[in-house]
Amino acid sequence: MTLKITIDVFSGRPNPVIELGGSEARKALERLRPRRRLKKGERGLPPEPTLGYRGLVIEQMGKPVRGLPRVFRLAHGDLFGPRIAHRAADENFEDFICGGTGLLRQLKLGREFPSLLRKEIERFEEVRLKWPWRPCRWPRKRPCRCAPLYEPAWWNDGGQKQFSNNCYNYASNYRSDTFAQPGAASGAMYTSLTCASVRPAAVADSLLNSPKANNKCPAEGHLVALVIAPGWDFHWYRKGRNGYWTHKPGGTPVTNVDNSGVSIPDPRTADRGPYTDFCTFMVVMHGHIKIQ
Repeated sequence: MTLKITIDVFSGRPNPVIELGGSEARKALERLRPRRRLKKGERGLPPEPTLGYRGLVIEQMGKPVRGLPRVFRLAHGDLFGPRIAHRAADENFEDFICGGTGLLRQLKLGREFPSLLRKEIERFEEVRLKWPWRPCRWPRKRPCRCAPLYEPAWWNDGGQKQFSNNCYNYASNYRSDTFAQPGAASGAMYTSLTCASVRPAAVADSLLNSPKANNKCPAEGHLVALVIAPGWDFHWYRKGRNGYWTHKPGGTPVTNVDNSGVSIPDPRTADRGPYTDFCTFMVVMHGHIKIQ
């Protein structure tokens, strides 16, 4: 038995993964056993495509134990998955993984990462308290004739397209199934999670830096925007035909709302969670770029 625990937190970078085997996996599953069903009105989970922490994704790689699905999600002591919405036996399991002395330390993600993750876990708890969001009104006007169609069902297949393509793939409208990284295809991959490093990496992939675009559609190609969670991750948005923006946080579904559940007329003013640095607008010329 192997237990794969994914910390679902990044949009551009691959998420951190911890694997437990043998007795460690069995002990962890004991801590994750459902203790009681959540009552009506207790917190559920907001939709997956928010920026920042979204919970732990637990996958049983062998025969699943009785009472738990093969794949399920845990957030703040609550379990969610097929036929399950329960409180976990160990309500502090996230601390076991993500706490100051948790298993996360084994991944060597940097001294500051655990404290940044704790802040994200707390922020996500506030998001859950505010859920549900009001429905989003999706404008029908079409001022950006060259922009890609908004086709969330094409990306949100619950399989290869969704899980293997990230925000950079979606913003570029380029499916590579590699969780594409800026600069990887051109041999000039970014070296730090800053605007100054990720922006030239994207330029090396043939995206056009357009800092003066000021949220206006280009005559050719389509407009995208780069934002950074400093020292943490990068994220991309793309402008649609109706003039509003959409995005794909990591391996989660494509969405047309920000972290407050409202539509995005301008990514500079959107609720971007931890992605506080707006870097630049860029233009994707169709057929000119290559990413991987």
